[in-house]
Amino acid sequence: DQDRKMTEFWLISAPGEKTCQQTWEKLHAATTKNNNLSTNSKFNIPDLKVGTLDVLVGLSDELAKLDAFVEGVVKTVAQYMADVLEDSKDKVQENLLANGDGCKRDCLLEQQWQAKYYVKTRFLDAVPFHFIFKGVNQIDNDLKARASAYNNLKGNLQNLERKNAGSLLTRSLADIVKKEDFVLDSEYLVTLLVIVPKSNYNDWVKQYETLAEMVVPRSSNVLFEDQDSYLCNVTLFRKAVDDFKHKAREYKFMVRDFQYNEEEMKADKEEMNRLSTDKKKQFGPLVRWLKVNFSEAFIAWIHVKALRVFVESVLRYGLPVNFQAMLLQPNKKTMKKLREVLYDLYKHLDSSAAAIIDATMDIPGLNLSQQEYYPYVYYKIDCNLLEFK
Repeated sequence: DQDRKMTEFWLISAPGEKTCQQTWEKLHAATTKNNNLSTNSKFNIPDLKVGTLDVLVGLSDELAKLDAFVEGVVKTVAQYMADVLEDSKDKVQENLLANGDGCKRDCLLEQQWQAKYYVKTRFLDAVPFHFIFKGVNQIDNDLKARASAYNNLKGNLQNLERKNAGSLLTRSLADIVKKEDFVLDSEYLVTLLVIVPKSNYNDWVKQYETLAEMVVPRSSNVLFEDQDSYLCNVTLFRKAVDDFKHKAREYKFMVRDFQYNEEEMKADKEEMNRLSTDKKKQFGPLVRWLKVNFSEAFIAWIHVKALRVFVESVLRYGLPVNFQAMLLQPNKKTMKKLREVLYDLYKHLDSSAAAIIDATMDIPGLNLSQQEYYPYVYYKIDCNLLEFK
């Protein structure tokens, strides 16, 4: 049954018939009788005090902008959670639980109306929604700061890790070579590191002692290999180095520019450990912060949707306030059919709707802020918050 369920919800409203209960029963019967087209619930919006219609028109615009802004922040927090958890998708979904229940129907219903929203929006005649904007904007700003710090750390660590991987020509050799591979502190002798392609290894064994004068016989060993090459050492007199490098190049033996320096190598390792420890330390608190603030932003978003339904319903259906808001979770395969059933139920609300059951034609004035137009009040809540790359 789960794959029939959409991550999309439709929040709709229709005018109260004799009673709002009747409106609800009629919808429920129509969408469940012949085929289970959707899972439905009542969505309770408290009785808000309404001022003039002019004010409501202004609020309607303000709420449309706020909706887009809050949705953007919700998606950014969700996507960053996916980045931090490095895309273990099941973990992401599990962590994106608003109020512990994520984008599930029960959770959307549970969040219908929290006290703090009611107190601040009870009188809709003059409510600017700054308090919602302020709260969500704060989350957005905090996220930018936290993400920037964490990404910085992650980037530095990745650069170091990259230095310790890759081909023998470029990678750091600090974790490969040992002190005993080198002749150190000699006035005359020096040890070089040479990258020898595997296909040329037999040539190396035959040739290296004669590539220049003053090469110490049998001084070469294989210290490490990757897919394509061997890393070999060779010891010779300092004054023969240039000659040796030049000759080696002709045979495709590449001398790595490398000085054995214990201090430097130790510093590199310590830096890597420090970054790795810092990243681990920041990971837990960051995920916790993302969980809490995802929940906050998500709840704010559902309240903005609810306020939009309220304002739109009063504008469309008039006063006194008399409508039933309902939350539908469509089944994937029957969405078109569900649209048709809703249209039949509510077409009488709006004569112009007859022309646009498909909403594919572009009818001037009916593209209400890029929102599809139906004879009933309709808002989509798309809970597919992640675009996994």
